[in-house]
Amino acid sequence: MDWTKQWEAFFTHPFWNSSNSFSSYSSGINMYRRDNELLVVAAIPGLAHVHDAEVYIHYNTLEIKANVQLQFEGFELIEEGITQEPFEREIQLPFPVGEKVEAVYENGLLFVHLHRLIPDHIKRKVDIK
Repeated sequence: MDWTKQWEAFFTHPFWNSSNSFSSYSSGINMYRRDNELLVVAAIPGLAHVHDAEVYIHYNTLEIKANVQLQFEGFELIEEGITQEPFEREIQLPFPVGEKVEAVYENGLLFVHLHRLIPDHIKRKVDIK
């Protein structure tokens, strides 16, 4: 097999088309867990308005969409380190989440606070105060 066929085989492998493939936008995302809560922190620098981002929750999946457009009047972009295009990230959560969700964008970071979904058929202990 010559090198061109090896090259083609490498880049046509299903890995490159899967959800694990590298996108042109690589937002840093951290996930923190505390008992029945999750805190997801996504670095999204350059949002002009919070309306330029959307957050969706479905069972155990968090989806973040954003559109970053940095424009500086009178300047021409000559090097791009902050990607300026729409992007989507889908994050699998370690457990299903309920309706109690809070999302805040501050200083270039999107904070999404989620709470575990506790199905009705599971017996829960209630603390007495």
